Amino acid sequence: MQRVKISGKADRVTGELSHGDQRVVEVGIALSRNPRLLLLDEPTAGMGDEETHHMTALIRDLNKIQGITTLFVEHDMEIVFGIADRITVLDNGTMLAEGSADEIAHNPKVQAAYLGQAA
Repeated sequence: MQRVKISGKADRVTGELSHGDQRVVEVGIALSRNPRLLLLDEPTAGMGDEETHHMTALIRDLNKIQGITTLFVEHDMEIVFGIADRITVLDNGTMLAEGSADEIAHNPKVQAAYLGQAA
């Protein structure tokens, strides 16, 4: 619980926690095996702003401070741009682009497919 920064809620039953805190507990369970790679599928789905902030900060800390590589699927591009060092964009199962957040944000194909701008 300390590793995922919710030790103040350790005395509560998981089912009583908010959706976001339950997702953080799931990450904590995965971390108990001391992985070098963490796979996350839409880690912020269904979360409010505060919970999303907590999860994104946790993911950044796991990588920057604890050295854990994180591979995640996420459709919210603001979250992706705020966390990822490298981004691979898929469109209908085909790789559309790969690069840094800046490269992806300025890629015409990505803009057309995901960011609502004409290519």
